[in-house]
Parts: sequence; structure tokens; C-alpha cells
Amino acid sequence: MRISHLYSLVKPFKQTRLSINPFLSWSLLMVLGFGCMQAQESPDRWNKFIRSYPDKHFSTWIKNAQVLDGTGNPSFPADLITLDDRIVYVGPVLDTSLQIDRIIEASGLYLAPGFIDAHAHGNPLKEDAFVNFLAMGVTSVCLGQDGTSPMTEDIREWFNRVNSVPQLINIIPMVGHGTLRVLSGIQYAKQPDRILLDAMMKLLDDALKAGCFGLTTGLEYEPGGFADSMELNLLAKTTGSYHRLIMSHIRNEDDDVLLQSINELARLGKYTPVQVSHIKSVYGKGKDRGLEILAELHRLRADGIPITQDWYPYTASYTGLSILFPEWAKLPNDYTKAVRERKSELQQYLSDKVNSRNGPDATLFGSGPYQGLTLTEVSSRNGKPFEDILIELGPSGASAAYFIMDEALQSELLKDSMTMICSDGSPDMYHPRGYGSFVKIITDYVRDKQVLTLPEAVRKMTGLPASTLQLEDRGTIREGNYADLILFNPEKLQAPATYQNPHELAQGMEWVLVNGQVAWHNESIQLHAGQLLLKK
Repeated sequence: MRISHLYSLVKPFKQTRLSINPFLSWSLLMVLGFGCMQAQESPDRWNKFIRSYPDKHFSTWIKNAQVLDGTGNPSFPADLITLDDRIVYVGPVLDTSLQIDRIIEASGLYLAPGFIDAHAHGNPLKEDAFVNFLAMGVTSVCLGQDGTSPMTEDIREWFNRVNSVPQLINIIPMVGHGTLRVLSGIQYAKQPDRILLDAMMKLLDDALKAGCFGLTTGLEYEPGGFADSMELNLLAKTTGSYHRLIMSHIRNEDDDVLLQSINELARLGKYTPVQVSHIKSVYGKGKDRGLEILAELHRLRADGIPITQDWYPYTASYTGLSILFPEWAKLPNDYTKAVRERKSELQQYLSDKVNSRNGPDATLFGSGPYQGLTLTEVSSRNGKPFEDILIELGPSGASAAYFIMDEALQSELLKDSMTMICSDGSPDMYHPRGYGSFVKIITDYVRDKQVLTLPEAVRKMTGLPASTLQLEDRGTIREGNYADLILFNPEKLQAPATYQNPHELAQGMEWVLVNGQVAWHNESIQLHAGQLLLKK
């Protein structure tokens, strides 16, 4: 084997800044990867397996697949057998007299764990709401993001409602900080009293006890943005007492304050693991800037802070117009009064803000009266300056896609070994990321640009989010794990969704199994096999 190929195998370890001897790493890979393949070829192992199931009756036999197990190791040829919702065997099948409910011929296909979307949006109370994710090969989505989760004091009652609706995929619930502020009565207070803080902590404690996988914050939004360090520390300590994760839409993603915002989150890492949601640099430019951001993340990890990040493969963000407005023109302040008394100041602020974010042509309305038009087009059609269009709409008047990211910078962030994939999308959002993200990773960043290897890309969409979220028995192909599985040919995958037509389903995912059941095949829904997953 060439040394260059050897280095490519151990490179993911190097990216974590660990000092590992390459040849020792190769030995470990031999034991963990190819050694397992050799073990799978042992008749003794097959005989031991089959003795455990004397009736030889199984649910699914996937034959002749090329397995990507979700660890980042190279693929290997194997068959896979499931029983009910679990993987029970991976290796060569030495007895064809088995009783099998379903046989899937997988020649020419990769077999991988179902993708896990670390940051998604949507309402699981709507039936068939998540077909967009299923078509991409996503079998689990993490909801309750950016500080917003269901507005209910009784999260268990909401869980019961979710369980009453047939689910296409698995639901991973988080509890939102902004929602907790509203429910506890804190709302927009900047320094809530101890009674209100205690009420919020009680709600958080109850949500974590009920099974939420962690806490999310949206510090660039109201009301979460009013939280100070004392409040955030209290939240982190409570979350940490359950060994759960904090995912954060950090306070400000603008390039000049990005590292400051990341460090604010990292300080919570003293108490519990933290994750930067949809990591990006607004108006930052170039590969070198991407490397500087990664250097800061590496420094934090070297200092013992358990910090990870998720990322989506588009250079436009998507959120409400409030992101453009100053604090004094947003809730809880009186917007009408702000326009009446400070209109010229607001006009100048909006002009400066939009121009710093690549100008009005880089804002594409996704909702409201101007859906599908850019801010430049709306301004021209109405014969008004774009800042006056925004003032007429107000902070809550529409949502938009903002083309504010640089591809070279963002690609560097993707390469980091602790970057996992998300969509930050939903079934309804006027943005293609909810319909294309996971397929686009393979078509664009593996197949076309060769930024990632296929095993590493799959790890970022399976094993890495599973371990970060502490999803038990999911995210890797291993005997005993849940049978969330996908089969695909990378050459046939397509992500046709665009900014003009954002709701086009991904194409080419041959089979998707959710909890052992075929949920997607022939580009269509087959079965509802998803579940609400709760942390024990």
C-alpha cells in the first residue's frame, strides 16, 4: 500500500490535533476495520450467530452491499440481516435456507446508516410532514432549534401528541431557551429576578427529565438574546447535570464578532458539551479566514472544551427580516414609535446593514407579499429605496434567504473533523436546504469537488451526530444497532431543489429503512416507521 494512501486513512485523526503515530493508526484501523472484515468471513462466527436463532426466521437480508459503517473507515463488502428493528448480523451469509421476509439485492449500491439531521425544523404533528427529509436518506431529525420548541409547560403531553401521529422518520426533541423564557414569564427581561430564573430552571429540568436531548439557544433572536452570562451559566449547569448538549445559534455570526460569539458559547463548555449551530461567517471571505476560525475551535478543544459544529452546503442563510433591524426597533420596543420618531436613523441603519451583507440583490424574499423576488427587484418595481420597503414590511413582515457566505471559507469549515451536517431546513421553508442538503454533500463535496471522501462524508452525517447527541444504538452499522439504513449509488443522486423552486424532492436514494422497515423506495413513501426518541 502506498504511503500517500496510508496518510489519507489517518488524516481524520490528525485533524483533531491528536499526536498519533501514522503506523500505529494503521494498525488500529486494521484491527477495527479490516480485522472486522476478516472476522466476518469466519464460518465459526456465522455458526455462532445462526445457533442464536434456531428458527432461522429474519426480517430483511440485504445482499452484496458495499458497507459504509458510519465511522469514517473505508467501505467493505458484506451482507446484512435484520430482525424486527435491529441489525443482527453483518458479514457473508453462509446458509441460503434462511426464512427471510424481504430480500434486497444491493449489488452496485452503498449501504450506510440513515442520515441524522443535527439541526432541522418542522412540525411532527403534521402527517407526512417530513417526506423531504426521507427522500434525502435522513432517518432522524433534531428539532426544537434556535431556542424555539413547542410552547407548552407539559412537554410530556406534547410527546403523547407526537406519538399519536404516524411518523415517517425519528424525532429527536430539544428544548428551546426562548420558549422557556416565555413560559416562565421572563419574556424580554434583561435581568430577571431569582423567582423567574428558578421557574425557568424548573421547566428546563422537567424537559430534560422527560427525555429532551438537550437545550438550544437563539441568542441572535428575541427573547433569547436578552440573556446575560449569569443566566446562560445557570442553564448550562442544569443541562450539564443531565450530561446533555447545548446547541446554539450564537449571538452574532458577523465575521468581525464571530470568534467573540463562539467564545461566549465555549464558556458554557465548562459545564456541558456545546455545539455551534449552522456555523458560518457572515461576509467573511477566503480560505485563510476559514482556517483562522478553525484554529480558534482547535484551541478551545485543546483547552478541554467539548465543542462541535454543524454546517449546511448552501451559501445563503434563511430567517426573518428582524435579523436586519436594530434592537430598538424590535420587540419589546414599539416599532410604530421607532418609525415615527427615528425614521431617518432607521433608514440609515437598514441601508448600512443590508449593504454590509452583500447588498439588496443578495436578499431573496421567501414569504410575505414579495415571495420569490429580491429586495432590489421589489425596490425597482415600487420605485422606492430598499430601506423604505423594509420599513413598510417591518421586522416580522417576511422571511428571506440572504446570500452572505463565501464558498471558499465555508468549505474549510466543512473539512474539520468535528463538523457534522445539518439542513437547518423544513418542509415549508422557501430555501432548498431542507430538500437537498444531505444529497448535495455527496454530489457536490464528494463526487464533484472532492472536498471530502465518501466515508468521511457519511461519518459527518451519521456516526458523528449520533455520538454528539448521545443517540444510543444509532448512527453506525453494527450488530445490535437499530436498522436505520440507506442504500444508494452516488452517481445517481441528485438535489434538484433551487432557490426559485426550493421544494423539489431529492432523487436517487434507492432504499431507506427506518427502524427496520422499508420507509422509502421507488421515489415514494412505503411505510411510516418513525418514532419519537427520548433520552433516558
